[in-house]
Amino acid sequence: MQVEVVKSKIHRVTVTESNLAYIGSITIDEDLMDAANIIAGERVYIVNNNNGERFDTYTIPGERGSGMICLNGAAARKVQPGDVVIIMSYATMPFEEAKTFKPAVIFPDTATNRLVN
Repeated sequence: MQVEVVKSKIHRVTVTESNLAYIGSITIDEDLMDAANIIAGERVYIVNNNNGERFDTYTIPGERGSGMICLNGAAARKVQPGDVVIIMSYATMPFEEAKTFKPAVIFPDTATNRLVN
């Protein structure tokens, strides 16, 4: 049996911009992507804590250390700059492996979107 479990989570970051004219996706500071074990092009699920929207898209690496969280394309309609979001990805694995799997979960500073030491 295969089960889907949380693989990665960026808990509570602030949207820095939204770009309706872009093709699509979410641009995330590459430092955050690395820390959360998320790769370019990976499907992610986004929960907007301000308005309850839940949606999915794919990732694009943003400038390292910038704190950038930018929703692009149609997803830009689901957020406003200043909204706080949670970004998650999931992985499918065998049931027994899933029992002991530990996801990469990070808690950046919500004011700056930078990693807290």
